[in-house]
Amino acid sequence: MQTNTRDRIVVAASRLLQRQGYVGTGIKQIAQEAQATLGSVYHFFPGGKEAVAVAAIKYSTEEFATLLRNALDGADDPAEAVMACTRQLADGLRESGWIDGCPVTAAALETLGTDSEIQQACADALRSWEQLVHDKLLACGFPSQSARELATTVISALEGAEVTAQVNRSEEPLQVTGRQLARLVRSYEV
Repeated sequence: MQTNTRDRIVVAASRLLQRQGYVGTGIKQIAQEAQATLGSVYHFFPGGKEAVAVAAIKYSTEEFATLLRNALDGADDPAEAVMACTRQLADGLRESGWIDGCPVTAAALETLGTDSEIQQACADALRSWEQLVHDKLLACGFPSQSARELATTVISALEGAEVTAQVNRSEEPLQVTGRQLARLVRSYEV
């Protein structure tokens, strides 16, 4: 549990952005959820809502990276590691009542076509997650170019499957995606 005010603000904003998106989340709501004053929010984030959102996205990026890292590190076989990721995502979605999806999707889609710090934080998040998958594949003997392309495919597929699972309130899209990604990873001879 985060105890200092700045951390509470970031965690609250992270959850709200994940569930409601950037447009649907207000600075007053962030303060209320964080049990902080509006003045405290502006004290820690003089840039206002966008600054809070960027900090929240960076926090969520690392939170998801930890989940991804644990799943990838939990299996020696890269195909099994990818399937472990989809299982963990499916479990998390189900347990949240289908509302806690990707921590950057909503903000990324709402800021498309902008050069905002939010868009940059979302792009950085996706790249960092791809790097984790890439590193796992490299460690398993995949050639660099194959590892890079597969990592992009894995993260892109996970993102789409997670949204589809949320919309359909079903684990099936993630399960199917996990199986197909595992087949794809296994199709590479290393």
